[in-house]
Amino acid sequence: MPARTLFLAYLRASQINDDSVCVDLHSRNAMATGESAERILAVSAWRETINFTDAERAALALSESMTRLHDQIDPVPDEVYKEAALHYDEAALATLITGIATANLYNQLNVSTRQIVDVLSCN
Repeated sequence: MPARTLFLAYLRASQINDDSVCVDLHSRNAMATGESAERILAVSAWRETINFTDAERAALALSESMTRLHDQIDPVPDEVYKEAALHYDEAALATLITGIATANLYNQLNVSTRQIVDVLSCN
């Protein structure tokens, strides 16, 4: 499982959950793996850009579905899971799912305890 893809999936979950600490963290981690600023900035609009591969799109769709469990009758539709399974083997898919779940856990902790990133002190 490419680390860049994992950080993009974590970033998307953190954007949805309004977790500024993790948005900052996952953006920086993605940049450390060589990810471009343009692609990081486009994550929130990944459906409207051609900047992501089919495999990355599958990971981002899975991240959104897992993060929005409460918003949908069928939270992780079969087609979303099957598309991810087309691009990632069983171990990679398990890593992706576990990572997204962990990102969501940290998002809930940070948002619940009102953690806010201070980008001025991060530089």
